[in-house]
Amino acid sequence: MVNIDIDTIKRLRELTGVGMTDAKKALIDVDGDFDKALEAMRVKGLAKADKRSEREARSGIIDSYVHSDRIGVLVEVNCETDFVARNQQFKDFVHNLTLHIAASAPLYVSIEDVPEELVAKEKQLIKEELKSSNKPESMQAKIIEGKIVKFYDQICLLNQPYIKNPDQTVGDYIKENIAKLGENIVLRRFSRLALGEVN
Repeated sequence: MVNIDIDTIKRLRELTGVGMTDAKKALIDVDGDFDKALEAMRVKGLAKADKRSEREARSGIIDSYVHSDRIGVLVEVNCETDFVARNQQFKDFVHNLTLHIAASAPLYVSIEDVPEELVAKEKQLIKEELKSSNKPESMQAKIIEGKIVKFYDQICLLNQPYIKNPDQTVGDYIKENIAKLGENIVLRRFSRLALGEVN
């Protein structure tokens, strides 16, 4: 049997929010390979997070962040209980979201929030760009589809690559914290003001 030191177990526990026994078992299952154990725990955690996302979230906090007196962000993030809302880990997580919003300037929380007329206008602009390309229509349709996905990735908060870890989206970062905190978390709304910008 592989000998796993306590520091490795603690490190896995801190990164995933699981108990010591679960962290140790995950490491034993993959012969002590930390990265594989972390990946396995993340997959398990995300599956649990998906189940939790059906539960109602009515508690939470409103957090704010002002950057250099030029950009201001307000965000409302909900969870299920006051116990989690008062938890420092939850507060830090919400604050990280305000930092991301300040830096990445999303316009909407999710794809569902984007007005249809804005998507139609974007598609029209892409079609205009493609007119001179002489590409077959079937290919043009695929290009339009791909560019619309990128458009969503730019303007929708949940689709944006998370600034502190661009390998995951903000949506994945939220799911990770649902798994760690054991409650459903909903990013309800946000507002971002930049000096001199008119919405």
